[in-house]
Amino acid sequence: MSKTNPLSEQYFQLIDSIVDTTLKGKIRSKEQVYKMLVQGIAKGTGEIFERALSQRLETTKAQLETKVKATRIFRALQTIQGEWERWQKENQIDQAIATAVEQISQSDADHYLLIFIQLIDPNNPLGLTREQLPKLAQSLKGSNLSPELTELGQGIVDGLTIFSILEPDLISWIYEQNQSALGFGAEKNSPWSWWAKKINSPLPKQLFETLNQQGSMIELAQVAYQVELRAWVELIILLQYLQKGLVNWFDQQPYDAQFGKKLSYSTFLTFAVIWGQLSQGFDDSKKQLRESCFLMMLQILRKFARRDDFPLYGGIFASFSGDYLQNTLNYFNDPLKQVERSQEKARILTLLGYSQRTLGEYERSKLFHNEALSIAREASDSPSEIANLNHLSRLEVYQKNYNEAINYSQRAVILSRQIGNRLGEANALVNLGYSEVFKARQLETMEPTVYEQAISYLEQGLKLSQKLEDFQSQALAYNSLGIAYVVLSKPSAAITTLEKGTNVALRSGDIYLQGLNFAYLGEAYYSLGNQANAVFYACLGMSLLARIESGEWRQPAGLLTIIKGSMKDNEFESILENYRSQIIKVIGVNGYDNLPELLKKYN
Repeated sequence: MSKTNPLSEQYFQLIDSIVDTTLKGKIRSKEQVYKMLVQGIAKGTGEIFERALSQRLETTKAQLETKVKATRIFRALQTIQGEWERWQKENQIDQAIATAVEQISQSDADHYLLIFIQLIDPNNPLGLTREQLPKLAQSLKGSNLSPELTELGQGIVDGLTIFSILEPDLISWIYEQNQSALGFGAEKNSPWSWWAKKINSPLPKQLFETLNQQGSMIELAQVAYQVELRAWVELIILLQYLQKGLVNWFDQQPYDAQFGKKLSYSTFLTFAVIWGQLSQGFDDSKKQLRESCFLMMLQILRKFARRDDFPLYGGIFASFSGDYLQNTLNYFNDPLKQVERSQEKARILTLLGYSQRTLGEYERSKLFHNEALSIAREASDSPSEIANLNHLSRLEVYQKNYNEAINYSQRAVILSRQIGNRLGEANALVNLGYSEVFKARQLETMEPTVYEQAISYLEQGLKLSQKLEDFQSQALAYNSLGIAYVVLSKPSAAITTLEKGTNVALRSGDIYLQGLNFAYLGEAYYSLGNQANAVFYACLGMSLLARIESGEWRQPAGLLTIIKGSMKDNEFESILENYRSQIIKVIGVNGYDNLPELLKKYN
């Protein structure tokens, strides 16, 4: 053995020994080679072995043309190389587990859970995988360092076990129920009751039952705070993999109102709210649980915000409704104040901004969009910057500040063209045309050229959104163009455009745009003197907008009140009865039955 580099010489001998054994026909499987490598290579010396193996491979490769025996030697060396790569992979996993155990065990006991959550962060490319977690659990349970570490390890095992029970039924609830009403809202068919029946583990079962009954996660946390660490680890593992499984499945479905992206979005938000509200339920005496649940919420929001298809322009309302929508979106306001200014935060604020606009909370919406705009610029996130300029333009129209609206949309057009953001440009052109129409109407400008230019912007935005095959932007473009025609007293053109917009809005799953389209269709038919159709469409618009608590439900309600007041006794009710089956197809039996209550509420 060489005195200068004994380890290299040792590894040359190991390689030659394996080759010699192979040539003698004594190697029966690759597993035999792998075991020889495991026994012969010391940890931390992989680079030395790799250099020795590479040298043998190069030397033998050079002899292939001159020595017949070299071919057999080379094949043997290739087998060693393959098993060496396997050894490296296994050793890396072992090293990752050892590092994880060290990180957890060297922290204070009241930080174990926080460290563990950081190790399984889905945003971290090096985060521990489902395959690695059993090894971590085994190491923690066998560490003999503290009872808490053993408990943490057992919680990992329990979480993986209970997920394996639910995994075959991850989407079974979808096929057992009405697929047109999937989601997480009060009247939606959700998975909670389905999963609760499948398991016996106390904490997850209690959580699912509480969710199914529309109960408070805050109150659950206040009751369950005495539950041992093991149970919380089990819940963390279970919910993370349930959420991941649902999102993966929804992402593979067709992009339509029933499945697809919208249900992925609502899954992210729903699970984030669960963790956020649990966090709120703990006081200072349970600081580790409070911070751990909060960290779980942030990890989910960051994962959501990093998606290439993050909904910068709306359309998350397909799986939410009523109080559930408002509570879900309102909830993130205070927690986000604790988050650093980042691209992810700007995107979540954008979502909150346009959601608050939908709910009629214009001032809150403006605050969100302005903060998001500022952060997006700091983070050089141009798509988010353009989106917030567009949303601010829309807001200013609603508040009748048309010059400001035009200014924001013009800036969005310029910036989107500078960076080639076609989606941003399509929305900016629509907003510019929309703003110009309302400004001209306010000034009572009847010059055809003014309206022609505004309509031109709207049509350009529509054509661009059609090329992009973006249903959300198409729905907005049709809606804006249709409203412009209503404003310009062109009801026939409005009806044609809004009907197209309704079909696209249904495909996009955006209840808000569906409701607006129906509301303005009602106005267009009323302008033509077709009161029956006006009642039909205004009822649909009123119901859908009220469902998501948009303040704009009052517009079609006002039209219905005027129409009803002009009719003879029971004539209005007769129209409703004639359209009953068609109305129920869109808003359901409960929606139909609630129409009189909405009109009563309006009056």
